[in-house]
Amino acid sequence: MPFDQRVARWFTLICRVGTGGAFGVLLLSVTVQVVGRTIGSSPVWTEELTRFALLYLAAFGTGLALRTGDLVNVDLVAEAMPRPFAWLLRLLSAAAVLVLSLALMSAAWRFTSIGAFQTSPALGWRMTYIHASMLVLLALLGVFAALRIWGMLRGHDDGLPMGDSPEALAHEERH
Repeated sequence: MPFDQRVARWFTLICRVGTGGAFGVLLLSVTVQVVGRTIGSSPVWTEELTRFALLYLAAFGTGLALRTGDLVNVDLVAEAMPRPFAWLLRLLSAAAVLVLSLALMSAAWRFTSIGAFQTSPALGWRMTYIHASMLVLLALLGVFAALRIWGMLRGHDDGLPMGDSPEALAHEERH
């Protein structure tokens, strides 16, 4: 298996674990909140933790969504084009995502740094850890876009979504 596909599998695993963990925290927090409301009042920290979990759910899930084609995508134009032009359009799209991710990284770093001077009101956590979700999102989006570009240029990826369907997995194995 080519190096870029091995790297993609590792990042996919990391994102799946991160997404699952964030979803688990979200589920637990909301459950505590609902049960708390049922018996009187819910702990104040549950709403804050729910928001933080949603941020990390989006941060880890966005890279996966790019890989599987689940991000909002207007592919009517690409589907109507001859195959070489559609491939080029998908390559340019991945390049635009990579450039945008890289361009926003410095702003996300500054945003994360600001969090060092703040704490969350209910949990008392340093906001650096919460603001870092934007860094995680941009970094993973950039990684998956770069892997898509690399794979397309090497002929291992046609720019179509690389989901978990048997056909997609067989395609990855063949190339």
